[in-house]
This record gives sequence, C-alpha cells and structure tokens, in this order.
Amino acid sequence: MIETTTQTLGIGSRVNHPTHGQGVIIRLHKIAYEVCFLADGIKNVGKEYTNWEIIEAMPSETEVSFSEAEKSLEKILHKWSGLTDVIDLGDKWDGGTLVLKPADTNMKPKEMPIDTFFHKIVMVRDRLRVMEQRINSSKLTDEEKVNLQQYITRIYGSLTSFNVLFKHKNDHFVGGRA
Repeated sequence: MIETTTQTLGIGSRVNHPTHGQGVIIRLHKIAYEVCFLADGIKNVGKEYTNWEIIEAMPSETEVSFSEAEKSLEKILHKWSGLTDVIDLGDKWDGGTLVLKPADTNMKPKEMPIDTFFHKIVMVRDRLRVMEQRINSSKLTDEEKVNLQQYITRIYGSLTSFNVLFKHKNDHFVGGRA
C-alpha cells in the first residue's frame, strides 16, 4: 500500500522508496527527511514526497533520543543485511589446526587454522540465510519458492557434518527431517 497522506513522519519511521529501496528516517529538517537507505546510504527526501510506502510510521511529536534511533537503525540493518550474531567455535577446537593429507605421498598436506575454516563455514551459512530471505521476498510463485527452499534445506543437510565445530547446539545446521 502506498501512503499518500502528507503526515509528518518521526525519527525511526521505516519507508520503502521506489528508487532507493528500504530506509529509516534518521533526522528531521524543516522541509525534508534525512533517510538512511540500506542500498544507497543517506539521502534527503522532501516532506511533501508521497510516492513511497510507509512501512512503519513513528509519530513526529514524540521526542526520540539519538541512541533510540541508533538502536532502531541497527535492528533494521541487522535484519535486512544478512548479518548475524557472533558464532562461537567449540572450546575443544580453539587453537587447533585442520590438516588435509592427500593420498599421494609426493604431495604436501594442507594445513589451516581451524578457526579460519570455521569462519568460512559460518559465512556459507550466513549467505544461505540471505538467499532464503531474498527468495521469500521475491516475486516468484509460491511453487517456485518452495522448490528453491527445498534445495536450501538439502544444502543445510549436507553441511550438518560440520556441526561438531559449533560450541552451541542452537547454531547447528539443520536439514530436512523425515
């Protein structure tokens, strides 16, 4: 639904601009809003502009502190950017080394710190989560979304072998269950 009223929005209001995408109002000026857009950064948009979708309107008369606005912006950026919380490597692996030893004795083994390998596994998981979000918010049909989600579920299932590296069980990969 595109909001067409000329209501004054407050700091922390979430909007979806047809050109700049999703953003949050971070400052009010006399004739413009200062909006931090996820894709395009900070832009000024006139207060009379009505061709955007208002996702969540915050009242303009409410005094919002900078720290409250910052917390709101951080929450929104966290949700839409695919960033995740810090994931801990299991204590037993701290300082460990991953060794890949080829069957051919003429070749040298490959070693890397296990925390580097773990970081790469976590990055794969984070990117899969972003892909899921993008599939869910896409204009694909429900059937196409379900088909793609099934592939992602199978990928998670293939990655369950790496669960032994995670410190907390709730960080584990989970595939489809029969």
